[in-house]
Amino acid sequence: MDARELIQLLYDGRLTVFPLLVASVITLTILFERMWRYRGLKNATRAVTRETIESLVRRDVAGARSVCEQHDTPVAKIFLEAMRWKNIAIEDLDRVLLTARQEIVTDLKRGLWVIGTIGSLAPYVGLFGTVIGIIRAFRSMAVEGVGGFEVVASGISEALIATAAGLFVAIVALIFFNYLQTRVNELGTTYARSCERFLQALIYVETAASGGSKTAEVQGGSFVPA
Repeated sequence: MDARELIQLLYDGRLTVFPLLVASVITLTILFERMWRYRGLKNATRAVTRETIESLVRRDVAGARSVCEQHDTPVAKIFLEAMRWKNIAIEDLDRVLLTARQEIVTDLKRGLWVIGTIGSLAPYVGLFGTVIGIIRAFRSMAVEGVGGFEVVASGISEALIATAAGLFVAIVALIFFNYLQTRVNELGTTYARSCERFLQALIYVETAASGGSKTAEVQGGSFVPA
């Protein structure tokens, strides 16, 4: 089969191939947009966390706030939100961090449901094209009044190309969906760990400010995150 025959088959199955082509473009657009959104986020999160904690260990809350204001990353916004709260219990502050973190993760998942939906529906769209192709094949037999492979070949070819296109789009979309979900989960874990270290640093600052004894996180005059 040469390229011309393949294009002709795709055109014959245009009732399902064209919608699948549009779905493929949407999938690739979301994939590239999300990959650009996730680019460098993990390293940037670790860098901001490290600089913020170093400032807090020096009891320089204003410096920690300045570090977060200079970085346009989700974790910096989470830390700024936490530092706006005054005279709040650690348990309540932990819930504030959790809420802010969940909002960021929800934003990172934006658009992924579209890829998941395309991956789930594409086989059914291909199956619909298969049914249409078979219907046309039998209709050709009815119109011609005779049977034979030559009569139904066109309809069968349309049915098979629709099935193949639907399966291909579904496989690719589900691969991309699982990949992006894994990236989001990794970033969510990184944010959770960063918030834990940030909370530990705040506990250290409050303990030092109140003149309390050194906690288990303080060794040799420096903060050691768990």
